[in-house]
Amino acid sequence: MAEDKKSERNEVEDMIAEFEGKKSEDIAKNEKKDAKVEKVVAAPAVEGAPKTAYIFALRTTANREDQVMDFITSHVGKKHMNVFAVIRPHGMRGYIFMEAASRAEAEAAVHNIPYARGVLPKEIDYKELEHMIEPVKRELSIKKNDIVEIISGPFKRETAKITRIDEQKEEVVVELVEAAVPIPITLKIDAVKVIRRDTEESKD
Repeated sequence: MAEDKKSERNEVEDMIAEFEGKKSEDIAKNEKKDAKVEKVVAAPAVEGAPKTAYIFALRTTANREDQVMDFITSHVGKKHMNVFAVIRPHGMRGYIFMEAASRAEAEAAVHNIPYARGVLPKEIDYKELEHMIEPVKRELSIKKNDIVEIISGPFKRETAKITRIDEQKEEVVVELVEAAVPIPITLKIDAVKVIRRDTEESKD
């Protein structure tokens, strides 16, 4: 029994260590990984459901995580199970996490689900996952009315003015400076580079 518990603990620790190793490799390659949560699905609320919840790891077939999440969410909704959320941290392959009222509820939710390979016996402490799933707020260096150069896409090298910023989607709406008729264009923040600040323009 003690050996089984040790094996379960080691599997969870190895899973998290592998994720941390991949994250370190991404940083070394200067790959941008600001969003730590790839996908979170809130399961339908169940009337009279207990407030206590536990987190369990579910093994999945690699690259099938999203499909498993969709299958589980649909199954939970139809059967009114006490599963409250299904989570996949960005970059983690072969595992997703489930918040459920008990391990039995978690196992019932994944019963006969394609590509689901079993719930790990050990409950996961939220502190072990917190650094993976808490969103990181990034300070934006772009403001409304900034003059920018578009650095990618079909409008590359065009000059534009920022008219709106969507921080959640990390998108900006711009209007081309030299366009005869202003047409709003939505771009990713990474697709533009600030070349003049509104404050600088007002000083001139």
